[in-house]
Amino acid sequence: MPPFFLRNWFALSLPIAVALAWVIPDLGSADGPLKTSISTKAGVALIFLIQGLTLPSTALRKGLSQWKLHLLVQSFTFLVFPVMGIVLDRLAGGWLAPDLRLGFLYLAVLPSTITTSVILTGMAGGNTVGALFNAVLSSLLGVFVTPLWVAWLMKASGQQQPLGPVIVEIVTLLLIPLVLGQGLRPPFAAWADRNKKRLGNLSSAIVLFIVYAAFCNSVKQRLWTQHGLNVLLPAAGGVLLLFGLAVLLTEALARALSLQRPDLIAARCCAPQKTLASGVPMAKIIFGAHPGLGLILLPVLLYHPLQLIVCGALASRWGREANLLSTATKPMETQPSQGPQNQ
Repeated sequence: MPPFFLRNWFALSLPIAVALAWVIPDLGSADGPLKTSISTKAGVALIFLIQGLTLPSTALRKGLSQWKLHLLVQSFTFLVFPVMGIVLDRLAGGWLAPDLRLGFLYLAVLPSTITTSVILTGMAGGNTVGALFNAVLSSLLGVFVTPLWVAWLMKASGQQQPLGPVIVEIVTLLLIPLVLGQGLRPPFAAWADRNKKRLGNLSSAIVLFIVYAAFCNSVKQRLWTQHGLNVLLPAAGGVLLLFGLAVLLTEALARALSLQRPDLIAARCCAPQKTLASGVPMAKIIFGAHPGLGLILLPVLLYHPLQLIVCGALASRWGREANLLSTATKPMETQPSQGPQNQ
């Protein structure tokens, strides 16, 4: 199998999952043979159990002192980005289909990624410990903050949704598996770290299954035949606009806080990121059997490959710059000081 596909199999499989929903929607619909109304919930619980098992909680203790970086990343993820989404929704939301409009707001309140932001920070020569701290903290906060944001946004837009059942499902399918995974980590930490890639691949495969099921229900409801390109083109344009503004605002805020280069790179790689791995299962819990779930997830699905491509290219460039800086300063650092020895 080509190395490129092995490295990018998840991103390349996303359109395949969507295409399969078009070809065989009956198989993955809520009332289909796969019983996705139940199996997807079991998949969500397994994803968060794996997250708890693989989350390095020691990163929270190691990175506590870097408060400027944490303040920027967490406030951007859960405050600045949501406000940016709300403002853009007020300006242009009236031209979008209601479910797509909700999808953009959902994208705006998601937590950051875990693996991607840390890997990109390492590639770019940034503060990897700080990135890991913020990735873990963002993931934990997102379990609580994202559903609360969604509930408030839906209420503000007149789409009242009972919060009680959502909270019960969040505790049952997200929080308890996450805590259980963390509880299992001490005795299984070595095994989990050794098999982290396999566990990550399993989580990614479950996410693909949830995406497939969501789009099966949308196809069965004839949602896409009603909208077609009238949905896809605004979704792609809106995602490009949101991502571009997120990158520019992160850069401006990081420079305003006078972050040192390693922290600056960590902020660049963490703040604009939005998680697909947690976003899809959380959407399944928050929106339940909503017939427009596929449309709600569309901005998240488009944002994911965009952030991988652009941030990957930027991280590679920043990494080369860091290597050049290191090479330029190395002779000065290693040259012995003659003054004190001659005295």
